[in-house]
Amino acid sequence: MSTRSRVVGASLLAMMLCACDPHYNWRTYQSHDAPYAVLMPGKPATHTRDVQLGDITVAMTMTAAEVDDVVFAVGSAQLADAGQAPAALQAMQTALVRNIGGTVTRQAQAADGAGTSVKVEATGMRHGQPALLIGRFIARDRRIYQVVVMGAERHVAREQVTTFFDSFQQQ
Repeated sequence: MSTRSRVVGASLLAMMLCACDPHYNWRTYQSHDAPYAVLMPGKPATHTRDVQLGDITVAMTMTAAEVDDVVFAVGSAQLADAGQAPAALQAMQTALVRNIGGTVTRQAQAADGAGTSVKVEATGMRHGQPALLIGRFIARDRRIYQVVVMGAERHVAREQVTTFFDSFQQQ
């Protein structure tokens, strides 16, 4: 076997081992409260509580799993009126960025026939460490979602973030 073949083979093996990071135990989570499914990187916990989103109070159900000080979470709520969605999405985004004393570094908004979504990245501090927040805030009729990865910036692996966000499916 040539040296080049060995290097290529070793590189491929290293990439496969990284993809099988033992810290991440991806599993499908199907919500019982809202019409969505998502891959979670560990066993998720779910709780529901009333939250204030600006002038609106909603029962928000949060499902989250944490790996290496990085939280992967989906929050969902049903609004009384679809017209409340823009204000609710903005309030969710503002609250999460405020939680890390953060600054928004990227933001993009998209709309399609099914609703709207806002993608946000912010940096700040969490537990005394530089933190990164990557979120998608989605409105579909009266249903709102926040799909979020937040944690110590040095532990946020972009490939894991992509796996999480790409797996989120509204049903």
